[in-house]
Amino acid sequence: MTLKDGIAVVTGAGGGLGRALALDLAARGMRVAALGRSAGGLEETVAMGRDWQILPVVADVSDEGAVRAGFAQLAEAGPVTVLINNAAVYPRRDFLDESGESFAETVAINLGGTVNCTRAALDGMVEAGRGRIVNVSTFADIAPLPASSAYAVSKGAGRIFSRALVADLADRFPGIVISDWMPGMLATRMGVAQGLDPAQAARWGAALALWDDPALNGAVFEMDREILPSRGLKGRIKDAVLMRRRHARVIEA
Repeated sequence: MTLKDGIAVVTGAGGGLGRALALDLAARGMRVAALGRSAGGLEETVAMGRDWQILPVVADVSDEGAVRAGFAQLAEAGPVTVLINNAAVYPRRDFLDESGESFAETVAINLGGTVNCTRAALDGMVEAGRGRIVNVSTFADIAPLPASSAYAVSKGAGRIFSRALVADLADRFPGIVISDWMPGMLATRMGVAQGLDPAQAARWGAALALWDDPALNGAVFEMDREILPSRGLKGRIKDAVLMRRRHARVIEA
């Protein structure tokens, strides 16, 4: 079985980058489950997919029960071999305007949604011994913008979650490959008007999600290029002595 024999689940697929990812994957011949909260938005995504096989799944990613029910709908269609955790909200609230409840709601979607969907997808992936998970990430935790505390914290925790997944699964299930991907500033509702066309970013994200290589486990990509992990002084000296150069991998979209 190859990745394309199964189904790719894209969360937050009712618009923006999620819609672009769903359409790009479908255009590549992948069966896609477009998962999101808005039935109307998902219907638009399916309609834009023309004759491609896109299945709408209405579910709030912050609701574990709804996510489980959504993944159960897909059981008859085939195994989930690819998951792109894209769903997120960016409320743009000053922390003085936050309450504990509003802050937790953002975390429940941005982090909890990734946890819920990953846990649901892993049931089948573990049984099959293979799968591909791409977590859409940002640098928000490293350089938070004003009025973005809940977003920055939840997305930063998502990057930690990716590393924790690799620590838990890599040795036992080397065929389940997990990567972080930062698409850059996009011209979407959550992005900026002068940002990158989400369709262009989706070409990189879809290609990365279908890049079935265990060596990508734990890799972090920004746009179309890998971000190499920093090396300490000893590591740099060792590389110099061995005349060893590390080369960032590039996504061939």
